[in-house]
Amino acid sequence: MWGIVPAAGKGTRIQPLAFSKELLPVGARTEAGEKRPRAVSDYLVERLVIGGADRICFVISPTKSDILEYYGGVAYSRPVCYCVQPEPLGLCDSIFRALPVIDRHEPVIVGLPDTIWFPQDGLCMLPDDRLAFLLFPVDRPQLFDAVIADGNGQVREIQVKHPAPRSNWVWGAFKMPGAIFESLHELWLRRGDEYIGTLVNAWLEEGGQAWAVPAGTSYIDVGATDGYFEAIRVLADSEIFSHAAPSGGGV
Repeated sequence: MWGIVPAAGKGTRIQPLAFSKELLPVGARTEAGEKRPRAVSDYLVERLVIGGADRICFVISPTKSDILEYYGGVAYSRPVCYCVQPEPLGLCDSIFRALPVIDRHEPVIVGLPDTIWFPQDGLCMLPDDRLAFLLFPVDRPQLFDAVIADGNGQVREIQVKHPAPRSNWVWGAFKMPGAIFESLHELWLRRGDEYIGTLVNAWLEEGGQAWAVPAGTSYIDVGATDGYFEAIRVLADSEIFSHAAPSGGGV
């Protein structure tokens, strides 16, 4: 199963930085008995691996060679590959750059590398045989993609940064069979959506199905300055430090 890490964005909300935002140091990891700074994207990679991913695909821009240097070819004993998004044309374009390596007969997981969320094993709660979103409760859902689902957990609508969303549950990661990934790509080629939410809404309108799994407990958007400081506070207060480390270049 592939885990896709869309890491091609410019990170304008947290600039200026002298490196890719996905390598922003947040919290720490233990290596050889010592605590060392941990890149924010490492939290997602760890969660993808816990969720069953046995291969990781980073989608990067041509200027983000520092991510390749940091992770190298292996992370958490899983092989890592890289696809390139030539221009920053949105999350959909970024994710679908990984299509050439995806097996239509296997599930694929997608997360956002500038977020930290709990529980760590949340992705394990997503089914393999359908498009499913891992949801988290947030205080300001208007900043995210709020997911509207019925009593059976079936998604009815995704409200993309809506000023008055009807739910405070937002998606933080999602999983689907490779065949559905291909179908969403075909739909995207016809539409050109920037956001996953609007693409999935069109998918639903055409008879597709998606499911909501409200199993998340906390969600921090580290790509914004306020979220960065919140993540530092939360990780320090709870003393959550990983004892695993990437096996690539590292820092």
